Amino acid sequence: MDEKQKTIKQEFGISGVGLHTGCKVNLRFKPAAQDTGIRFVRVDLPGRPDIKVDPSNIHIDTAIPRCTSIGQDQVAIHTVEHLMSVLCGLGLTNLTIEIDAVELPGLDGSGRDFLRAVKKAGIVEQEAEMPCFEIKEPVGVELNGCSIYVMPAKEFKISYALAYNHPFLRSQFFSTVVNERIFEEAIAPSRTFCLESEADELRREGLGKGANYDNTLVVGDQGVIKNRVRFEDEFARHKVLDFIGDLYLLGAPIRGHVFAFKSGHTLNIQLLQKIYQQKEWYQKKGHFVEYEWGDKKEIDINGIMRILPHRYPFLLVDRVIEIEKGKKGVGIKNVTMNDIFFQGHFPTKPIMPGVLMIEAMAQTAGVVILTHEAHRGKVAFFLSVDDVKFRKVVVPGDQLVMEVEVVRDRAKTVKTHAVAKVEDEIAAEADMVFSFTDASYLD
Repeated sequence: MDEKQKTIKQEFGISGVGLHTGCKVNLRFKPAAQDTGIRFVRVDLPGRPDIKVDPSNIHIDTAIPRCTSIGQDQVAIHTVEHLMSVLCGLGLTNLTIEIDAVELPGLDGSGRDFLRAVKKAGIVEQEAEMPCFEIKEPVGVELNGCSIYVMPAKEFKISYALAYNHPFLRSQFFSTVVNERIFEEAIAPSRTFCLESEADELRREGLGKGANYDNTLVVGDQGVIKNRVRFEDEFARHKVLDFIGDLYLLGAPIRGHVFAFKSGHTLNIQLLQKIYQQKEWYQKKGHFVEYEWGDKKEIDINGIMRILPHRYPFLLVDRVIEIEKGKKGVGIKNVTMNDIFFQGHFPTKPIMPGVLMIEAMAQTAGVVILTHEAHRGKVAFFLSVDDVKFRKVVVPGDQLVMEVEVVRDRAKTVKTHAVAKVEDEIAAEADMVFSFTDASYLD
């Protein structure tokens, strides 16, 4: 049975000190109507800026690392991850949180005090169903030897491996299904930590002003300094606490099995963005056949994504600037250093891979083919490619102009001829054949 949205029964407040900024801060939690989401209100600023928890409001501030922030324009709120983790663990979906400073209180460095305060205030179910995104296909990110992958599953499960080159803190592994009971007992009490050498560095950078040996587990060569762990694997459990909070910035819980290795906030947020892209695609997928073409001669990126299943980093057409539906069209791909393939393909003198030029032409052909009334609501599969010729090197800064013409259109296959140009000079050309299947293949 689907879960219901939830809010709190009554208002309550929490006060404390921010771990990084050392600011004194007061929070006031208020019930919110269903479908309004979780919102932070900066009551200390003119106009009381209202910041909704949403991927579009993630705030990256390199001056305050090792935490997660949200914001709009120049207004930010730091270190939201512990509270967000608690809200996810308890299934709270609608809440207004008034805050009078730039950072949430660190409390004891875990989510335990937030959890106790919320449960004391009480939780009530609302009539609407809780939004939840079930991972449809594997998604993952990697960075500097760290990685996170999520596989489809019917429940939310996390398997986290922590590894440090440190005499006391070497490796830990924690794996669990996440539900309210397990979250409360096994995850929420796990505190933030850092190495003794990291603590010194943070202080030199003017951070960690609200941290102390009580709210942060400081790990020296001989063990935890002036404190003791609550669990033998408390460090890995805290990473799971952080991950849950970071991912809840999606605005909804997920169902999927997470495999994480040495990940932190930066990688968590990168994964969240990829999950958000997948979520947006699957929400729109069922509607792309209803796209109103009318007499349009151009198709922007949103229109392209209604036709093709491809997404970043493999969507290689930025815009179709001319189209005669089902017959011919012209697409463009702006080649930039931000294209992910340049990280490993001739990185000292970047050159666009020829196979990706073919793929870009194939995607343009897919747009042309699928605008034909006979092929609407279908997915085109690349069946064969012939007479491929590469004539010019394509580099960052070039604009690849792809001209596609349908040569033969039959019930089950379509043949096209495509030419890719840079400044009217041919860079590549090929004959391509496509077959079809119903869009339900993607379900």
